[in-house]
Amino acid sequence: MAFETLRLSVENGVAEIRLARPDLLNRFDMQAHVEFVSAIEQVSEDIPAIRALILSAEGKAFSAGGDFEEMLEANASKAVRNNMVKYAKGVFYGIAELPIPVISAVQGAAIGLGATIATLSDIVIAWKGAKIADTHVNVGLAAGDGGIISWSQSIGINRAKRYLLTGDIITGEQAYEWGLVTELVETPEEALPRARALAEKIAAMPPLGVIGTKRAFSRITSLIASQALTPGLEFEMEAMASPDLVATVNRLRQK
Repeated sequence: MAFETLRLSVENGVAEIRLARPDLLNRFDMQAHVEFVSAIEQVSEDIPAIRALILSAEGKAFSAGGDFEEMLEANASKAVRNNMVKYAKGVFYGIAELPIPVISAVQGAAIGLGATIATLSDIVIAWKGAKIADTHVNVGLAAGDGGIISWSQSIGINRAKRYLLTGDIITGEQAYEWGLVTELVETPEEALPRARALAEKIAAMPPLGVIGTKRAFSRITSLIASQALTPGLEFEMEAMASPDLVATVNRLRQK
């Protein structure tokens, strides 16, 4: 399919999905969900020719997360909510179960689902000043799209509770100290070149060892997801249908 929200490229065994709506802060509306899942599927079909995947973004933000207008549509429509659940699972499992390493290059703010996508990656390269937060609770939603899983695996459940129950922002530097970020770079411009260098290193290795290692790690994430992802999304959609969501979104839009 032709993509409007992202760009997909492949070079020397390394694929790159680049979020390409900087004017919208690379937000994840339904179109972005559908295209992201499709791009992951295209990458998957070309394994083992593709040995690694980079997730990157244009502009100042990696991704600002969800779209307020779409949340209001979901509040009024169960069909929209069901579609959200379908594609949220597609995004989560697309990253978590892809049998090649996924490397995110976080050059700017990664908020909400943007933070989930970044932190689900196997390797997270981030600018030290990048803002990272799962802000579902600030909108009145449960953090059901996978952030609970990725944050708990990276920084431990107690610290994950602290930040997902408040929606507070941390910097890339803090995230690195705690293990949410794998490697730190000094400037936003350095994140993608470093991710590409690591991807090229991995792509040059014998593929079966890398793929087998990733598959084994995926089993751990999938086991946790089997217990937490479906109920988490159910809790998120329950909150999405609440009258409280409309009031909260309208208040945030006025700000």
